[in-house]
Amino acid sequence: MKNLLSIAIQASIDAGKAIMEVYAEKINVEIKEDKSPLTQADKNANDVINNYLIDTRIPIISEENKQLDYSQRKDWEYCWIVDPLDGTKEFIKRNGEFTVNIALIKSGNPLLGVIYVPVSKTLYYTLEDASKSYKIDLENEDVSLDFIFKNSIEIKPSENNNGLIRIVGSRSHLNEATKVFISKIENNKKTEIVSKGSSLKFCLVAEGTADVYPRFAPTMEWDTAAGQAICQAVGVHVIDNNTNLPLKYNKENLLNPNFLVSI
Repeated sequence: MKNLLSIAIQASIDAGKAIMEVYAEKINVEIKEDKSPLTQADKNANDVINNYLIDTRIPIISEENKQLDYSQRKDWEYCWIVDPLDGTKEFIKRNGEFTVNIALIKSGNPLLGVIYVPVSKTLYYTLEDASKSYKIDLENEDVSLDFIFKNSIEIKPSENNNGLIRIVGSRSHLNEATKVFISKIENNKKTEIVSKGSSLKFCLVAEGTADVYPRFAPTMEWDTAAGQAICQAVGVHVIDNNTNLPLKYNKENLLNPNFLVSI
């Protein structure tokens, strides 16, 4: 597992480099069949990650790969779930709130997770046994993995918010259902909205700078797998609103149900 984690970390950092090469230029945007945006950065990052992960001989589900039918996926014990550029809208807006997401799934459950933020060079990752999560701000992306493991800081959710509930809201998605959820909390508690794009919303709860993240809008498995792994390793739950159980992965339909992230 340490080797797989190391591969995922290196893949995320190198994918981040590929993304930033495009970020520095004029960004050309294509529109996919599902109406979501696609840039050359998505494609380049996906190529980098695939080149790393293919040697693990573990199958890969990536937003930018051709999706296999469930009949070909259903018996996989392990798989990678990848979003090479999570937050393409944030990338296009150039606000820096986009990430590289890589997760290792075992029997439908997130085991290891890596999230890299190319603009700030911030790396989040789970320990190889999924017992803790860590964060490091890299001044130099060419540092060794040994340096990363030795200098990362353990992250933990907040234990004392003095009665204030900090709710994560997306810059791109704040629908009526989310507003209703927030208003119910406001009947009993003082609230504050913390806005972030991409999988950074999971990281905010995992590291204690927010308390709850309600998501009542469509997401795909690659949007959430790495963030869920990082959250679960610190005791934060990512719960399916329909089943009241943790979100599952490599489902027949890769679309997620609505969910709630909280301690």
